[in-house]
Amino acid sequence: MRGLIVTADDFGLHEHVNEAVEVAHRQGVLDCASLMVSGAAARDAVDRARRLPRLRVGLHIVLADGLSTSPVREIPALVDANGRFGDRMVRDGVRFFFLPHVRRQLRHEIRAQFEAFAATGLELDHVNAHKHFHLHPTVLSLILDIGKEFGMRAMRLPRELGGPALLAPWTAWMKAQLKREGIAHNDWVAGIAATGRMDEATMLDVLARSPEGVLELYSHPAVSDDTPITASMRDYRHADELAALCSPRVRQAIAATGARRGAFSDVLAFA
Repeated sequence: MRGLIVTADDFGLHEHVNEAVEVAHRQGVLDCASLMVSGAAARDAVDRARRLPRLRVGLHIVLADGLSTSPVREIPALVDANGRFGDRMVRDGVRFFFLPHVRRQLRHEIRAQFEAFAATGLELDHVNAHKHFHLHPTVLSLILDIGKEFGMRAMRLPRELGGPALLAPWTAWMKAQLKREGIAHNDWVAGIAATGRMDEATMLDVLARSPEGVLELYSHPAVSDDTPITASMRDYRHADELAALCSPRVRQAIAATGARRGAFSDVLAFA
């Protein structure tokens, strides 16, 4: 394994997430975080990122199960009256592909999220999408087109280590698009099948099977609380994931792989 990128998603969703990101970066192995620019705690996340100059931050584009950046009146085909995207991703994916007016609003919203990230003044390390919606061909093509204007240089390839063969054609297609556009990316990712359960044992198992190339190890840490951060996260073990990121055993296992730790902006240097 040439390189390892350790990432936390949903930075900006809640202050409990933001606090965990800071702790995992200062005390653990976390090097990257993916920012939800429309998250309720996005401003707090940006403030923390400015205090952590070595934390690399990317854009976590939200097009499902989250709040939009654009006002409702500008994207009524995408969100409800409260400006929230739904979680019926198959239905929405069909609409993205076949309905021109929906695509126009989708382009508008994706651009708005890039603009909001640019307004933070943070350097854009990478781009990915909440629930990996950037695997959708329409979403990916819009991100690639718009991202050029904002200096996007790297994206997450959601090709899971040991993942289902059913997704292999999709990830191969996406990899080809990224290569064509000169966008750097990881070779493998770990964290999809174990979403919300990336505890110490799971991370150690992944690292013991360290593949060739560049692996992204991502999770959803948060400081402990009895109240779920969102309804869709009610079964997530956020505190266990934070503990794993700060675990000496995980740090030792990473060192044992011989891989270089870094960010998406370091992918080319991993070679």
